[in-house]
Amino acid sequence: MAIDAIRLDGKVAIVTGGAGGIGSATARLLTARGARVAIADIAFDAATALAEELPGAIAVPLDLEDEGSIETMIAATVRHFGQLDVLHNNAALLGPEIARDDGDIEGMDTALWERTYRINVRGTMIACRAALPHLRESRGNVVNTVTNLALQGHVIQAAYASSKAAVIQMTRSIAASHGIHGIRCNAVAPGMTMTPALREAFPPPLRKMVEDETLRDRLGEPGDIAEAVAFLASEAARNITGQVLVADGGCASHVPGIAPFRAFLAGGEA
Repeated sequence: MAIDAIRLDGKVAIVTGGAGGIGSATARLLTARGARVAIADIAFDAATALAEELPGAIAVPLDLEDEGSIETMIAATVRHFGQLDVLHNNAALLGPEIARDDGDIEGMDTALWERTYRINVRGTMIACRAALPHLRESRGNVVNTVTNLALQGHVIQAAYASSKAAVIQMTRSIAASHGIHGIRCNAVAPGMTMTPALREAFPPPLRKMVEDETLRDRLGEPGDIAEAVAFLASEAARNITGQVLVADGGCASHVPGIAPFRAFLAGGEA
């Protein structure tokens, strides 16, 4: 067993959505901890620019709606590095326009619902399916990005939240089916995380509502989620599998309405 089990020296990791906010922070941290990283993203130019900054990293094009693209991502990574130890399924259909259209079920557009599941659930399944034979060889692991909204009801993002709930069950299924082969599979559930895309999608008043329900003094940053991913990907988490690590600043841990209670106890209006 490595003395410093949090290190990832000699490991090869794929980070999907690796050019985005959480993805790029994770790619940087995994590299800093010794991993060689394949940065997979539909925004290939951005992935290439990031890969050029990180020692040993490569960029791989990825379209999660295209089965062949997903399988090529896995094959290209293994061909280049000779192995695969960590698959971080981080990419998802989540942008400013999507967030504005993804509301409650009554107003849900069927095409948006189907595309959300095609990318978030089907795409993640195909990536896992293609990676598992290689992870069996390396006794590697999968870390899926989900969301705290997959664990509780809300009035927004019904498609995104329910698709990520499906990924949670996929996480458990893979852990149960492949643990005997030395493969671990876990999920990280961020809350509202201050990525550039989120700042554009959610106006300050809405962000303030979530911040008021956070048990910390601020909303999460991409680096906070990267730390959770890097931990689960490492040998420090060797006895953890089939779990969801909620990294949302405590939002999902308390009863609703904590913000008015805070105001009341502080002497303000309830």
